[in-house]
Amino acid sequence: MLACKDLVVAYGDNVALHGVSMSVRPGETVALIGANGAGKTTLLHTISGLNEIVSGDILFEGASLAKCSSDRRVARGIAQAPEGRRIFPGLTVEENLSLATVSWRSWGESIAADFERVFDLFPRLKERRKQLGWSLSGGEQQMLAIGRALMARPRLLLLDEPSLGLAPRLAEEVYERVRLIAEAGLTILVVEQNTVLALAVADRAYVLETGRIVLEGTADELKNNSRVREAYLGR
Repeated sequence: MLACKDLVVAYGDNVALHGVSMSVRPGETVALIGANGAGKTTLLHTISGLNEIVSGDILFEGASLAKCSSDRRVARGIAQAPEGRRIFPGLTVEENLSLATVSWRSWGESIAADFERVFDLFPRLKERRKQLGWSLSGGEQQMLAIGRALMARPRLLLLDEPSLGLAPRLAEEVYERVRLIAEAGLTILVVEQNTVLALAVADRAYVLETGRIVLEGTADELKNNSRVREAYLGR
């Protein structure tokens, strides 16, 4: 479904991604793990169209995204729940969710079923649908960010650090919802520093260090890899 081929991305003279190649197959969950500053968010932003590519290419369902704007990528089926949640200030939960439907909604088409799917997954959002999004707890805001991405009806869901800033119990709750989304068949690419949580839901994973893929394999293979265990699993 998604293939990054020899991606090079730079911020001025600083090269952030050095020839990164990775793929995500339909229906699988892939984790991209690594330390802070490794280039994980840069890769997601590049897939979403927020960074220019120096060289290389990104293919989505066999077609190049090189000349595709970020809004067109959303319309083609790529949606991201960004790091830091980015909840729109001054808007209710319901309004935050409805904004994500502009990429596909035609005049008069109902979004009621989409709301219900999100509210079934995140019941607390339904309870707070008329509440301002910024007034939610951190965990609830993360649920809102993921729900907003789902409202775009993606075929590929990008999750950027969904456990960031959350207490362990809330992080596990968010990842339980990620697992349910994956079990429903949606393709997911998740960037995460919490390697334990990421590998618990992933089918495969890549390790990114200083802008380079240094390891890849199934989640079980990486869980049992001595380098990963020492550097990212704390054992």
